[in-house]
Amino acid sequence: MNKIRTILTLSFVIAGLSGAMPTFALDSLRGAAIEKMSAQPAKRRIDIVEGGIERSFEEQPPMIPHRIETYALNLRQQDCLNCHSRARAEAENTKPPSDSHFVDRDGNQLERLSSRRYFCTQCHMVQIKGKPLVENTFEGLE
Repeated sequence: MNKIRTILTLSFVIAGLSGAMPTFALDSLRGAAIEKMSAQPAKRRIDIVEGGIERSFEEQPPMIPHRIETYALNLRQQDCLNCHSRARAEAENTKPPSDSHFVDRDGNQLERLSSRRYFCTQCHMVQIKGKPLVENTFEGLE
């Protein structure tokens, strides 16, 4: 056993010194090697839905029915709240964040958006018009 371990260790050291370390590629659901997937994805048509997108299951976060690629979502700026804040939602004819977005991890009610709910795209997604990557037989709410 020690002999095999020594041979493997030496082969990796020699390969590392010669710059010939083996590379491994995994296939993704799209059929491409994962190492090649770091490139910018192809542009897709955003599924813009007037009035919003129906939810598929209870407690599903609402989907985003419009473009957001130019929105700033970082520690200093949160463009979603330009239209969706409690103060602006009625005037903009949008939905404000639910009450759950104003509760901290200890259950305390907050006046401002909780830091746990600040990055909208962590749960809310823009929908694209495209073919599914894999077969899907899911049936949502009716």
